[in-house]
Amino acid sequence: MALLEELAPGVLVKGLLPGGAVTIISVKRHGSVGVELVYQDAGGKLGSELLYSDSIGHLEIAPAGLPWSFDADGALFRLTSEAYRIRLAYLFDPLIAVHTSLIEPLPHQITAVYETMLTKQPLRYLLADDPGAGKTIMTGLLIKELMIRGDLRRCLIVAPGNLVEQWQDELNQRFHIVFDILTNDRLEASATGNAFAEMPLCIARLDKLSRNEQVQDRLRQTEWDLVVVDEAHKMSATFYGGESRYTKRYQLGELLGKVTRHLVLLTATPHNGKEEDFQLFLRLLDADRFEGKFRDGVHKVDVSDLMRHFVKEQLYTFEGTPLFPERLAYTVNYQLSGLEETLYQEVTDYVR
Repeated sequence: MALLEELAPGVLVKGLLPGGAVTIISVKRHGSVGVELVYQDAGGKLGSELLYSDSIGHLEIAPAGLPWSFDADGALFRLTSEAYRIRLAYLFDPLIAVHTSLIEPLPHQITAVYETMLTKQPLRYLLADDPGAGKTIMTGLLIKELMIRGDLRRCLIVAPGNLVEQWQDELNQRFHIVFDILTNDRLEASATGNAFAEMPLCIARLDKLSRNEQVQDRLRQTEWDLVVVDEAHKMSATFYGGESRYTKRYQLGELLGKVTRHLVLLTATPHNGKEEDFQLFLRLLDADRFEGKFRDGVHKVDVSDLMRHFVKEQLYTFEGTPLFPERLAYTVNYQLSGLEETLYQEVTDYVR
């Protein structure tokens, strides 16, 4: 608490301006009821203030000397500096997510994350490598790398019902990232009425979202940094009779694309053999490029910037050896038995 007599030029005073001390330049007293101060803040800016006797008591005279000292808690300072170092670690270690996770990545996994997906802003991508390529590993690396770089706080993973626990376990055990599974209990017990807003790292079942309009209404009220859809080929649409037919899962995919900045689709079977259906599927990633009525022979576009599809023959270890045994396909002739030949003939006649 400061006294009127202590206010003099050159004195440091706290409480006159928020966030720091000021240096008094001149003091003009108005009897015993008040004083007019001219001061200078830490940035060199001058100011003046008229104070009365009841306001002077809230001021504090700062001790002379440097405005900083080295008497803080050393352990706390070390903790703060270490946290800041970890926050900037990605600038010095370009593969920090790899080195801080319990995984042994393969070349195609590193190239997918660090050479392809991380370089795209915003990211709209279809990862369509063959089964066994480790799409979960690549997704976990992407999530952790974005989190370390401060680019991801809210992430939603949408997967078939039988895979949500597997996703939760993989991300927790391999990458030390704890995701919560969206359940009916979480939806009903939400304090704010919207469980999505309370779960920054969430795993949801595909059909729970696609079949429940109330859940979709709550989803529309949220924003996400990254949405990942596993088995994304289930969000299919068909082009039949000159018209596009959209399933509820496909409509969910359109909704997810609107509430997120980054969108990643995972599937090992992106193409069902029909080019028109495939381009409807890619419309989830880029609605502008694949908008409009499909015309055979006209809508042929390069999608290398939107997807990657590696077959097993393209996957190698760091030693250069094939990751999977070579697949050999050849035709084997065999003789039908009498009953088999009769059945085959009768089925063929029925079909004709």
